[in-house]
Amino acid sequence: MIPRTIELLPEHIFPSEEWAIVENNFTETWMGHGETVFALANGFIGVRGIPSEGRPTIEAASFCNGFHETWPIRHAEEAYGFARTGQTIVNVPDATILKLYVDDEPFFLPTARLVNYRRELDFREGVLKRDVHWSTTAGKQVTITTRRIVSFEHRHLGAIHYSVSVDRGAPVVISSQLLNRQDSRAIDEPKNGNGESDPRRATRFSQRVLNARFHMDRDLRVCTGYRTTNSGMTLAAGMDHVLDTENHWEAKRSWSEDLGKVVFTIDARPGEPVNLVKFFTYHTSRSVPAVELVDRAQRTLDRAVRDGYQYVEERQRAFLGEFWSHADVEVDAEPEVQQAVRWNIYQLCQASARAETTGIPAKGLTGQAYEGHYFWDTEVYVIPFLTHTEPRITRNLLRFRHSMLDKARERAAELSEKGALFPWRTINGEEASSYYAAGTAQYHINADIAYAIKTYLDVRGDYDLLAEVGAEILVETARMWSGLGFFSPDSEKFHIHGVTGPDEYTTVVNDNTFTNLMAQNNLRYAARMIRRLRTERPGAYRHLEHTTGISEDECVLWDRAADAMYIPYDKERGILPQDDNFLEKERWDFAGTPTDKYPLLLNYHPLVIYRHQVIKQADVVLALFLLGDNFSIEDKRKNFDYYDPLTTGDSSLSACVQSILAAEIGYEDKALEYFRYALFMDLANVAGNVVDGAHVASTGGVWMSLVYGFGGMRNYDGTLHFDPRLPREWKRLSFRLRYRDSRIRVDLMPQSYRYELIEGDPVTITVCGAQVELKSGQPIEIDACDLLPKDS
Repeated sequence: MIPRTIELLPEHIFPSEEWAIVENNFTETWMGHGETVFALANGFIGVRGIPSEGRPTIEAASFCNGFHETWPIRHAEEAYGFARTGQTIVNVPDATILKLYVDDEPFFLPTARLVNYRRELDFREGVLKRDVHWSTTAGKQVTITTRRIVSFEHRHLGAIHYSVSVDRGAPVVISSQLLNRQDSRAIDEPKNGNGESDPRRATRFSQRVLNARFHMDRDLRVCTGYRTTNSGMTLAAGMDHVLDTENHWEAKRSWSEDLGKVVFTIDARPGEPVNLVKFFTYHTSRSVPAVELVDRAQRTLDRAVRDGYQYVEERQRAFLGEFWSHADVEVDAEPEVQQAVRWNIYQLCQASARAETTGIPAKGLTGQAYEGHYFWDTEVYVIPFLTHTEPRITRNLLRFRHSMLDKARERAAELSEKGALFPWRTINGEEASSYYAAGTAQYHINADIAYAIKTYLDVRGDYDLLAEVGAEILVETARMWSGLGFFSPDSEKFHIHGVTGPDEYTTVVNDNTFTNLMAQNNLRYAARMIRRLRTERPGAYRHLEHTTGISEDECVLWDRAADAMYIPYDKERGILPQDDNFLEKERWDFAGTPTDKYPLLLNYHPLVIYRHQVIKQADVVLALFLLGDNFSIEDKRKNFDYYDPLTTGDSSLSACVQSILAAEIGYEDKALEYFRYALFMDLANVAGNVVDGAHVASTGGVWMSLVYGFGGMRNYDGTLHFDPRLPREWKRLSFRLRYRDSRIRVDLMPQSYRYELIEGDPVTITVCGAQVELKSGQPIEIDACDLLPKDS
């Protein structure tokens, strides 16, 4: 893979702390970086890490997962079946703004004289803290402490504790605002045209998106109900306040369609703090009127005011205490490694915890890039983590995919296929990829979803979910493959033509190896699970039979197609060609390509890229990992050796996969190098676009690199296998897993491997090929020095 430069942020500004991200000085240089790194989310609400005062900002934004506007996709040259409906996540009204004035002097970070400044996000508390000592131009000393929460416990709630004190008497004004940034811009906010030509960034709307339909304001509360112009979705955004101070104060309320305000004027006395608590809430719907959502918002605010800020913070700590007891990964290496590991895992929590009835956007809720769309990232890169740590969320995500099944059936029919074809990128279930070659043609999305179902069932053994939603998805995805492919009349091989694999630098090809292997897996697994359902759950099978018309003849056809699946193979090189003619292309001139020409997609016409052997992200290598029990170590090594030098890593999804396979085949240095690319993808801005939001798939890939790569774990048909590859420079790697209803702790050290059942029924696992049974209170410790050397 093309080498990347990792430039860690300055230690004196961003020190390495194992459980927190800390910023010790404010600097505009790192402002966009900080907006992503200090973003807060719970899977439904997301707010970027902008200052409480609302400016300065690079990309100020707040989001509600799934709340989107639609727009017609205009094609310069139309064709049948092109995607028609664009979908973009909406920047919902910003409720985090608290503008501060002392002696009528505004507090503005870039120009304020800061005696002290510290911002911190502790992963165990889930509270974004900021402590500032400001010396005003009049010489008054002002201390400002801020605590901001997006609640995990309460899906629709956020809270801010804002405290101000002065050393000499002064008039203090706090203007609390609810600002619709989607359709308006604060007068004092500069326009930002950064990256307008980057296709990965979100669409800018020329027309109004949010239209006020109802509002209420009373006491210290403001709520507004909106309806989007095109999608017709509704939103309620509201805020309420509690002011605690011995100083004299008064408040004035105002409202307009784009700006709600509660302005507090306080006669602050020396040393007498002003403590303002601001609660904010969002509710969304595809069908409920805005006035009803405002009513819901008021109930949320009523509860928050009743319970108080402290209660919200306590519940936040309790939630995260439980989360980390399942999800923590400990790495005894450089301090910045442990910090980055936990930051990445925390992003997974923020992206998924309350993602109920929605998917997980590619950027989580930390940025608007990729329009807030759901991709295959969730099924391949995030669900493994969730299944082994928070399986409730995996169930919700699979149910959400199932909710899109009817639209997937419609899309398959539109493309003259049977069964269902899930959209490559979407929010509402409709295909939103306007460039079919690198979008719709990635039919492997079907097999990726089937793979996620298999992953979940193998780990959890939850066949209720198979009966509820899994079997129907398996039927319709397998049907699509059996119709898309064909049996060659001369060889009786089953071929799949005109598809694109994960590598978006090679499109619309015949017999993409990844696609064929994953389709084969999809077909076989569907046939097996349908037969199991018929035998073990006859009632559920009859319902499935009625719903889908499934029959044994169809299962036989799937088995036949899977058995006859054509998998390209080059005998001379001993590798799997990425597709049927990939090896015939000219290799890309990597030596002659300047580093500033990466990513290639922003610097070369697609046709230039497509005619070369050059890879955006792991393709064959990914198949060798996901379906690793079908290939030998030597197979994996030969393929890795061929494809790794051709891989640009222009996608953040690549480094983690390259790391996992490198670890398995004994390439420790490469495994660590690529792991660090994934680990610091956002914290060190490896991809150069951290301002657009966190790379959620890469954060899932970090966990996978640790557990599958260095921890050597594999889950083949419901059995856990471990073959550790602990780096020589690491002193310890420890992680926790859920398997069925049991919990396992794994501790790996250079001299020994320790496996312990910490909860649940006994579990049989294999370690380095030897089968062992884990029982409660009887940890298994294996002397690593006694193990035979692995292939390396």
